[in-house]
Amino acid sequence: MVDKEVNKMREKGELLMFQLGFDAEAFGLVLASDYKAKVLAGEDGRVTQGTVEKFVEKVLLSSTDLSFSKEKMLREFLFTDAEITQLVKSGVLTVRDAGSWWLSIPNSGKFTKYLIQGRKAVLGMVKKSKYGEVLKADLEERRTTSQVKFHMKYHIHDIVGAELVER
Repeated sequence: MVDKEVNKMREKGELLMFQLGFDAEAFGLVLASDYKAKVLAGEDGRVTQGTVEKFVEKVLLSSTDLSFSKEKMLREFLFTDAEITQLVKSGVLTVRDAGSWWLSIPNSGKFTKYLIQGRKAVLGMVKKSKYGEVLKADLEERRTTSQVKFHMKYHIHDIVGAELVER
């Protein structure tokens, strides 16, 4: 049911999907209107503003792809090599491999770093507990290291949702 609604929203161009980069099965979803507003606000007055606006209008409104090949960017969307470089520098694209790029959220690297650090720390707490089990309430009360930047409840929901632990 949820997948059906997500796919419907993606096809309408209302929802964007991103590969988060730390796991082949980890994806993020962002409302297209929020993404567009954030990206364009971040580019205001910068040299790359025109290129990013072109990307948002031409690519995001017409494609549901998670990644883009050089050929597609050059031939279908009519970007130049210099413009593609600007898109990478502005953070709307990140390198997937030679000649292809993932759709990206500018400045999302810190979020991903903190998510991974917190996930590892919380999973470590669970594994170190007796029998590798701990009550959710007890886990929520535990103190975390300085590496964990998000609230414990956030990480608990993350590891349960990612099916890294059983409820």
